[in-house]
Amino acid sequence: MLFFGGPNSPRRRNREKAIFLTIFIIFALYLLFFSNTSGHRHVDSTIYDSEALGGPNRDPQSGQATPARQLMPIRKSMVVASMKGDDVSWLHKFFPDWHKNIYVVDDKKAELTVKQNKGRESMVYLTYIIDNYDSLPDSILFIHSQRFQWHNDDPYYDGVPVLRNFQLPYLEKQGYVNLRCAWVLGCPDEIHPLSDTHREAVHAGEYFKNGFKELFPGVEVPDAVGVSCCAQFSVTSWKIRERPKSDYERYRKWLSGTDLSDDLSGRIMEYSWHMIFGKEPIHCPSAGECYCKVFGLCDLTCSGVDACDDRYALPPYSSLPKGWPYIGWSGQKQDPSAGGLPDPPS
Repeated sequence: MLFFGGPNSPRRRNREKAIFLTIFIIFALYLLFFSNTSGHRHVDSTIYDSEALGGPNRDPQSGQATPARQLMPIRKSMVVASMKGDDVSWLHKFFPDWHKNIYVVDDKKAELTVKQNKGRESMVYLTYIIDNYDSLPDSILFIHSQRFQWHNDDPYYDGVPVLRNFQLPYLEKQGYVNLRCAWVLGCPDEIHPLSDTHREAVHAGEYFKNGFKELFPGVEVPDAVGVSCCAQFSVTSWKIRERPKSDYERYRKWLSGTDLSDDLSGRIMEYSWHMIFGKEPIHCPSAGECYCKVFGLCDLTCSGVDACDDRYALPPYSSLPKGWPYIGWSGQKQDPSAGGLPDPPS
């Protein structure tokens, strides 16, 4: 009897095993039910990617907003204004490390779209800012969808080297950076709101005065406005938040309600973004300084403040030839890797 009831008896060992098993089960249940709850309390509130977790934040003005939550915080993002049929594969191929918000303005069934397709890229930019104001990534590129565009500041109008060379540290200091350095179109003073009259070509000059008053109530209308075209730029979250969300909502309300055409309303916004983000009405840094600080191209030869050699030439047409950049303006073969500007039309 003493043997079976002693400290080394089988009954004592079985009882100890049962106690240990019970403690283990209680600890496992605690981890299962309480650990997950605690973790959710500390999830980073930064913007998140819908591909990883969560669904879209919808806004009554936008139709559908950028997804609001993802597993990892986003530090840099692209906001892309596109249309159905635009080839945006180059963005995924060359910039996999950038989060992408690709809005399709003429497709109401697209994952990201706008309620009203007006004001060109401006409606996309404003919709993104409004819908994501409280959860913006650190750095945001606002760009058009096509890789080759006549206004891309590159010898062959190629968006890939433009974005590859972009200097994020400079943006982080400045808050706002235009993606174009050449002055031809926009600088030094594209618009004179107080004196411009009607032009046959689309030009915002004669309409800019009233548009400015709507966008910047109480601010004196400037004598001249200048910035290198064409509404592609980068902004930090802290710069965007220097203005309240209500300002961006007012801009979108004006864009939606104005009687001005898509072209003209978009043009007024195009020449207002730099002022929205804190720059003077004329914002035309020298081309050499711009290429060096914005794109890290510091060894260029610049003949003046407005341009640097072999960097950009205004093309004869806004539509590039089929087969560009390997087919030139006159149908000749050309090699974009050779450097320098392409041959002009013969």
